[in-house]
Amino acid sequence: RAVIGFNEGGSHKVVDMRECHVLRPELMAARDTLAAYFGKLKGKYAIGVELALVDQGVDCLLSGFMPEGLEQTEDLLELCRRAGFARLSLDQGYGPEGFWEPEPVTITLSGTPVACPPGAFLQATDDGEAALVSAAQEWLADCTSVADLFSGLGTFALALGEGRKVLAAEAERAALLACRMAAAKAGLQLEAAHRDLFRNPLRAEELRAFDGIVLDPPRAGARAQVEQIAASGVERVVYISCNPSSWARDGVLLREAGYELAELRPVGQFRWSIHVELASLFVKRGD
Repeated sequence: RAVIGFNEGGSHKVVDMRECHVLRPELMAARDTLAAYFGKLKGKYAIGVELALVDQGVDCLLSGFMPEGLEQTEDLLELCRRAGFARLSLDQGYGPEGFWEPEPVTITLSGTPVACPPGAFLQATDDGEAALVSAAQEWLADCTSVADLFSGLGTFALALGEGRKVLAAEAERAALLACRMAAAKAGLQLEAAHRDLFRNPLRAEELRAFDGIVLDPPRAGARAQVEQIAASGVERVVYISCNPSSWARDGVLLREAGYELAELRPVGQFRWSIHVELASLFVKRGD
């Protein structure tokens, strides 16, 4: 019997998931389909499974697995057809490779279809994403030029791109290219910059070209980048965070540079867990 679920906290042990009341039914059905397929295989496997809902349906990425022989390959193709997967990608440690994709996979962000690379970062829920985007749009409404740092596929850049210039800075090349192409098709004034903001943050003098900044860094926060933001004096900074601890650490840097926390909105994207997403607005005090 195949066990498919989540890792136990601080462990490699997999807790089997037979039901989940916060997971979309389409993803739960995909889990059951994969469990039936792997349950018929001989031997032991340790396989990473990533599932996401895209415009075309369920997107599945399997890490550490490759079908052996013609029979397993045909069975896996039949599984994709029968389950109606939008895409199945396989990663043997060298990056995802396409196995099944009847039509190009997209994810719609603020009304703009964006090509979605396998394993791309997405917000956890539609309503959570809407709350975060709405906060950024409200707080930066009067800005004419905005820098979106750690922009990913363009969740905030595309939402803010109407009627203003936007710089989207991101280290993941596939996500950045997808954002650039989507913005071009939508006719937005968006410049996409391939940049590792941990090793090479935007400098204070570069940031002064903007009157608003939005950043949504990984859980570790963005200390090096926030130091440059603090030195820039840009009037409005929207900081989105999934880790209150690193957010608080970075917030101290902004406060010491003369910024005030004008508003803070917790967003409950992770139901039945201790995790919370934060949307915050820092405003530079007048000298």
